[in-house]
Amino acid sequence: MSAVISPTQRQLRPEAVAALLRERFGRIAVHCGPLSGGTFAAVWRVVLDDGTEAVVKIGPPAGVPLLRYERGVIAAEARYYRLAGAAGGVPVPAVLDADDEVVVVGLLPGRPLTELGANPEAEDSVRHELGTALRHLHTVTNDRFGYDGEGRAGGATWPDAFAAMTADLLADARDWGVALPVPDAEVMATVERHAGVLAEVRRASLVHFDLWDGNVLCADGRLTGLVDGERYFWGDPLYDFVCTAIGRRMEHEPGHPVLRGYYGTETHDFTASERVRLMLYRIQFCLLLLAEMPSRAMTGEVERERREWVMPWLLGDLEGLR
Repeated sequence: MSAVISPTQRQLRPEAVAALLRERFGRIAVHCGPLSGGTFAAVWRVVLDDGTEAVVKIGPPAGVPLLRYERGVIAAEARYYRLAGAAGGVPVPAVLDADDEVVVVGLLPGRPLTELGANPEAEDSVRHELGTALRHLHTVTNDRFGYDGEGRAGGATWPDAFAAMTADLLADARDWGVALPVPDAEVMATVERHAGVLAEVRRASLVHFDLWDGNVLCADGRLTGLVDGERYFWGDPLYDFVCTAIGRRMEHEPGHPVLRGYYGTETHDFTASERVRLMLYRIQFCLLLLAEMPSRAMTGEVERERREWVMPWLLGDLEGLR
């Protein structure tokens, strides 16, 4: 199966990337090579004339339709690195240059956790360190919940922000003609029915949100980076236990190494309220995975495969909250 080329990813040649860096930031690139793995931005590895190795992320072409929360996400990535870096204990690259369409950061050592291979001991160690890094990340707080930036969903309380974020995803799915397994009204009624549980979250913490294994860097069994934070928002720290266990339910794995690193105990049991919140967050995440497919040109077999693994996860949690 050929790789899907997302309409949001600019198709550039090395000389175009070098020209962009020179014109926008006065940087001289002596080498440019594309990096793979994402589906939103164009990502390039470059070497600058002073020997600095960097990663360049370039936003979508002008006029390309985006999901509502994706407005301004390139600038948001630079904000994430600065916020997370200030926390201490969170390995993120230094921001070298940034504007609304391009961010340039220093190259971190290591490779994505997806490329670690069959090494259970090293994987356990990296995930344990990931849990510890998340504990530090979540100490960064804000006085408002949801996404930052103009026109993006947010609110004064976590129930308000979460409902707005969910409503935007449902609207995106309608706009793109994505068939969802339940009516929008049922999804929003589920969120509203559990507003009291969401209201238990009174501190808006920095949530990376997108920490699947491809965004976790490691080397020699050690964590070296939490990257691609452009989708960050302010909310419940528990949300970061969704992507760190994609396809599974963290509350069913009390000895998971991420939990051991986060809580500093050999096992961790979530409360009844926390379990409800985790189900709500997985539902919202699944809605995003479905809503974004047309904007990423995911059709045919690629769409079928995604639906095949997302639907049981989504429907299972919806049923659990009925």
